[in-house]
Amino acid sequence: MSRIYDIANEHVEAIAAIDPLSATSIGIAGYETEMTDFSPAGQARHHAREKQTLDAIAAAPGEGEADRVARDVMRERLGVSQDAHAAGERYMSLRTLGSPMNRIRSVFDQMPRANEQDWSNIAARLNKIPQALGSYRATLDEGIAEGRTASQRQTHECAKQAETWSGQVAGQPSFFDGIAKHAASSSLPEALASDVARGVAAANEAYAGFARYLRESYMPHAAEREGAGRERYALLSRQWNGIDLDLDETYAWGWDELHRIEEDMIATANRISPGASVAEARHIIETDPARAIEGVDAYQAWLQQIHDEALDQLDGVHFEIDPRIKRMEVMIPPPGGALAPYYSGPSEDFSRPGRTWFPIGTRTRFPKWSEVTTAYHEGVPGHHLQVGATRCLDLSRFQRVSTFVSGHGEGWALYAERLMAELGYLENPDYYMGMLSMQALRAVRVIVDLGMHLGLPIPAGEAFHPGEVWNHDLAIDFIVEKTGLSREFMTSEIVRYLGWPAQAISYKVGERRWLQAREDAKRREGAPFDMKRFHTRALGLGPMGLAQLETELARMAG
Repeated sequence: MSRIYDIANEHVEAIAAIDPLSATSIGIAGYETEMTDFSPAGQARHHAREKQTLDAIAAAPGEGEADRVARDVMRERLGVSQDAHAAGERYMSLRTLGSPMNRIRSVFDQMPRANEQDWSNIAARLNKIPQALGSYRATLDEGIAEGRTASQRQTHECAKQAETWSGQVAGQPSFFDGIAKHAASSSLPEALASDVARGVAAANEAYAGFARYLRESYMPHAAEREGAGRERYALLSRQWNGIDLDLDETYAWGWDELHRIEEDMIATANRISPGASVAEARHIIETDPARAIEGVDAYQAWLQQIHDEALDQLDGVHFEIDPRIKRMEVMIPPPGGALAPYYSGPSEDFSRPGRTWFPIGTRTRFPKWSEVTTAYHEGVPGHHLQVGATRCLDLSRFQRVSTFVSGHGEGWALYAERLMAELGYLENPDYYMGMLSMQALRAVRVIVDLGMHLGLPIPAGEAFHPGEVWNHDLAIDFIVEKTGLSREFMTSEIVRYLGWPAQAISYKVGERRWLQAREDAKRREGAPFDMKRFHTRALGLGPMGLAQLETELARMAG
């Protein structure tokens, strides 16, 4: 193993000790009973470790192309993380998805419950939730002192999440009581069962207390302004995408892309019902009982079937899929979180499979038209084929388990949706309309995310509120109109965008780069171009920023 790879491995091990929640997500053993310290001191340790690694890779000799790529990935990823730390991003990390508050709860989704040792780990972690939330509160309090706080809307929504998870919302059981119920059915020894029960009670009390803290102590200091502003947005765009974007050009391109997609939707509506408008076609495929799944269990089983069929049918034909990732699980997450589906990768040793998570909100009926393309996005050939397959590559450990660049990963997953249409998997016009609707959603994200955070006006030539400056309410109306998706889901989405500046644009921005990379390869190679070979080479590079992806693919061609 080269010195660069040694440094990458040392960094992963060091960060696992500093951030045990990440260790569980990755699947690194030995930290199952620990919680991450989110206090200012804990944040400083993380920052110092990144700086140590950057200094080490700068001084280490390289031993070939693999080392060069690994060094460049670490330099770019850790460098932008250092910039975000210096900018005080930790103070604004309170949001409905991806915040420390979410991570502390969601780690229990990843923890096995098969034997007494598993339950002992769960009990230990449950009992440390008050300490973990207290450490995060210390950072939020420091942010108040520094005048750097999350918005009032994010504060309100996160308080609602904490209340839901702790059983404070009428009609919704505590997430942690669900753990207690599972433990009660597992025939645990009395002492261990008592430890779990104490942990559940401590967790419920801690999250209820955190909700009160947010409402009573933090809210008076929360920012009224929701937009990030141009300087902060540019930094976060680089963090999410790994490339410096021309933000104004990207905003204009988002509008052009939306208009292109809408033309295709008009043609597809006519295929669904001759002469139907897009709205009429959507109504048909949304309300027709024959086009829907009834019941959560049936919905989960249907999604699992889609995932399994894609794995079987694409393997060896359009992709080479490693046997270690031929198992994938569809999960229904607990209530209280954002309503967007998401993916979690397999553990490092593959004992825990890759999983796709499909929040259901209050739904019990599930129209199929918009779900098929989402399954391809989250599963195969989307996130599972990229993130899961990366675990199998001969890359540095940092690249395999600690690197996810949203523009690269979400861009690939969106590209994967379009690829499945190209391969004939969306010939049903209902499902093709679903793909277009998701494409429209991602184009709208570019428009409203940039528009809300930069305070941009709606172009004068547009039919929707021309000349007005974007805000929360306009964004919800626009996104519902353009996608046909539910207002409940879209309201959750807009809150998410406002809390995660620049994350929402990474899907379309990344897809744009993946499509351009494929076209560049076609142009260079001419008739010998082979799609399967292109995908193998591109994914074989591992995750990286979009700027580096373009450079590496061009270098490979040379």
